Amino acid sequence: MKLLKLSGEALGAADGILDRSKVDAVCAEVVLGARDRRGVAIVVGGGNIIRGGGLRGMADPTRGDRMGMLATLINALALQDGIERAGGKALVMGPQEIPNVSRAFVRADAIAALTTGTIVVFGGGTGNPFFTTDTAAALRAAEIGADEVLKGSKVDGIYTADPRKDPTATRIPSLTFDQAVDGRYGVMDLAAFALCRENRIRIRVFDMTAPGSIRAALGPNPPGTVVGPAA
Repeated sequence: MKLLKLSGEALGAADGILDRSKVDAVCAEVVLGARDRRGVAIVVGGGNIIRGGGLRGMADPTRGDRMGMLATLINALALQDGIERAGGKALVMGPQEIPNVSRAFVRADAIAALTTGTIVVFGGGTGNPFFTTDTAAALRAAEIGADEVLKGSKVDGIYTADPRKDPTATRIPSLTFDQAVDGRYGVMDLAAFALCRENRIRIRVFDMTAPGSIRAALGPNPPGTVVGPAA
């Protein structure tokens, strides 16, 4: 099984919350990619709707995180709708049941849906404040038995330096978990990285903005840089 981690920005417009054309493009690729394999799940962020940094100074510091979790559910519903319009089947699951929005995450139910070809979209993060959607992706990947987290990025992998600043930077095709730590490449936040490392779940960083890249990431010859256990 593969779990695709998408940022909210993959769905958003510069001047709005959601861009219908972006949602449709992402969902069309997911549906095509899911036809080539059974067992595709998605964890989506909410950065196109809300940014935690803009909520600093709230009376309750956890409230902003809860608002962010609700934002991811809005994006999950948008993905469900787009997947269904593209001819696929989708199910939204979250930490708690919200009638007509999301089913409560139950591991056996999620795996049963995935094995029938339904794309499961996980919203609501982990259900707890202080954890990122990267951590939610690693957690859900471990729970459903995924072998790889596909982390959508704005660059086509991990580089020796920032390619936007250093023209001599070169892309690294693969790294072990230890090499990623030693090189301080910042693949995912530490909690997410530790979960993947402990459960031997590969992390593949790829450019989600390139046309066809999401379908390719779900296919037999995926692009990007893979981080995984030593051989």
